Amino acid sequence: MEAIRPVGRTLLRDRAYEAIRDAIVAGEIEPGAVVRDAELAERLGLSRAPVREAFTRLVDEGLLESKPQSYTRVTPLVAADVRDAAAVVGAMHELVTRVAVPRLFAADVESMRTANERFAAAVTAGDVDSALRADDDLHDVLVRVSGNRAAAATAARYTPLIRRLERRRFGEGGNCRSAGLHDRLIEACAAGDVDAAVRVTAEIWRGLAELADSD
Repeated sequence: MEAIRPVGRTLLRDRAYEAIRDAIVAGEIEPGAVVRDAELAERLGLSRAPVREAFTRLVDEGLLESKPQSYTRVTPLVAADVRDAAAVVGAMHELVTRVAVPRLFAADVESMRTANERFAAAVTAGDVDSALRADDDLHDVLVRVSGNRAAAATAARYTPLIRRLERRRFGEGGNCRSAGLHDRLIEACAAGDVDAAVRVTAEIWRGLAELADSD
């Protein structure tokens, strides 16, 4: 019986959180929409308990807002919130870039190039899901190589707030970031130029803050 361990509840909570978070970020559950634990639990094939736990986490992360005994609903897209999130996430990426660049192997840089090729192709095709996945894959190389779990967790917490705006702008015909900026970042990484890589990283995230200002 040693192989039987009580892991199910945690896994269900995480499954509920990820599914609801992704639906909010994708706009499938729109800003201002009221969410109900019983309804979402039925749609997800879960009990209400893990959905409630997911709600608590999403409230803490700013994607939901709740008034006790009244409602739980998706937060509106607020420029100041996106700007603040971009500043925090950008700082984390600058940190991991500074640590990671001296540690990169050729295979890591090649992974970044491949991700950027997928990113550029997805942007051209208007495929927002693939573009954002490729963008994550590119930057995750630096996060992984840095080994900074605290920075990774902080970035993961606040990135969804930024993604909501990116997805909406992409749908309006805008560009979600620039493959050209990625190219500059990759070249700096390949050259082992830490300061240049950090400058480009700062430029990338500053652009996202400006995207919020123009909303």
